[in-house]
Amino acid sequence: MHKVLVIDDDRTVLRLVEKALADVDIELFSAETAEDGMALLKQEQPDALLLDIMLPDKTGLELAQEIRAFDAKLPVVFITVSDDSDVAIEAMKLGAYEYVLKPLGIEQIQDLVERGLETRRLMQAPVLLQENNDQSLDGEVLVGRSPQMLEVYKQIGRVAAQDVSVLIRGESGTGKELIARAIYQHSHRDDNCFLAVNCAALTDTLLESELFGHEKGAFTGADHRRIGRFEQCNDGTIFLDEVGDMSPLTQSKVLRLLQEQRFERVGGSDMIQVDVRIISATNCDLERMIEDSEYRLDLFHRLNAFEIHLPPLRDRGNDIQLLIEHFLARFNQKLGKGITGISDEAMELLFGYSWPGNVRELQSVLRKAMLMATGPVLVPEFFPQELQSKKPAEPSAATADNKATDIAGFLDEREAAGSNDLHAESTEWMERYLLSRILQKHNGNQSKAAEELGITRGSLRHKIKTLGISINHVVKADADADESPDPVGEDCDC
Repeated sequence: MHKVLVIDDDRTVLRLVEKALADVDIELFSAETAEDGMALLKQEQPDALLLDIMLPDKTGLELAQEIRAFDAKLPVVFITVSDDSDVAIEAMKLGAYEYVLKPLGIEQIQDLVERGLETRRLMQAPVLLQENNDQSLDGEVLVGRSPQMLEVYKQIGRVAAQDVSVLIRGESGTGKELIARAIYQHSHRDDNCFLAVNCAALTDTLLESELFGHEKGAFTGADHRRIGRFEQCNDGTIFLDEVGDMSPLTQSKVLRLLQEQRFERVGGSDMIQVDVRIISATNCDLERMIEDSEYRLDLFHRLNAFEIHLPPLRDRGNDIQLLIEHFLARFNQKLGKGITGISDEAMELLFGYSWPGNVRELQSVLRKAMLMATGPVLVPEFFPQELQSKKPAEPSAATADNKATDIAGFLDEREAAGSNDLHAESTEWMERYLLSRILQKHNGNQSKAAEELGITRGSLRHKIKTLGISINHVVKADADADESPDPVGEDCDC
């Protein structure tokens, strides 16, 4: 169970936090003074801390210095009534995870705690190399003894201690974040912050603000100064996932940071100096994007001081057997199951499938099969239909028929199948429908579709690949079209 500590002499804050976390499996502790708070922190070793700036016996900033000496990886969220930007900067210099103003909202507290706990997990959970038949479930494990994976392990060892940028490349689902964390944990920066940012999950404006911060009034809704992740991660390591989805403006700012280790907040003019190691990852074909003038060649070379390529699961030979054994042991514990094995017929299905979603898809398939299982052995009927046909399921064409807009029917179907990942599946269904509809509207022209969707062409290209959308399924022939569809589908490497 996760532990959260609140150090604040304002009891209304404690009551609000208690209410916000009432339905979450979290053990909450509280203290009203710095002395009592530090004693609790040492005793309980929480996973996240909410800390008031003004305490009866000393300031939160003073206490934060003691906390950093004791546990530099603890996500500390400063809460205060003061809108003094200098205090916010000092808090961030002390390694604060976030700085927020009172009064707090319940959803705000829930979001802060959730993100703080995830950051703690990324920094604390060890990434281990599985040794022989060791089935230890502590931390996360790099599973695989194929020649391709052994080369990856050697590359981690070569570069981890070197203070250079690393670009991790590989298909979606191959485990790029796990490799980034392994590099961080074996580096000399492992006592400092590690933060992960998904560049594809945010709009251009939000991504720039997330990375570099912004000044009050920089744009609509910027009602206070925000400290960005680069500034927050000073002396630490930042992982930029889906780095191929950055806009040209963000690319230029990241390039300047790599060149000079300094930047300006959005809407600001003060130059901020930082020392941050960047590990990035992508499944996009950056070389093609460079040729199409969608990605900066100089940024590519800066990010790619050292490259690690993760092989797809289909090229890893008998590693699939090791991964199956590992996930069975892990899910038996998490799901309270007692699965002892897999039938020969089911194993044949698993080895005969191409795994376009790689390790992530294998993990998802095994979890669902274990939930469907009625006995101690997994047999073919417990696995999805696409495995039994030995090929990935054809993506539903969003414009094929009237069923495309029947979200209720889709939900009924997934609930009947016993889905335990309904939010992700529904989000994917809606995104596939949206992209297919806009692509059809523009006769497959990605540039126009990306403009209407409000995303970069590189991001659209990535989503097309990830969602398995085929232009042939969503674009009708139009002899009068002014422009032919952009190449996409099986030939797209991003």
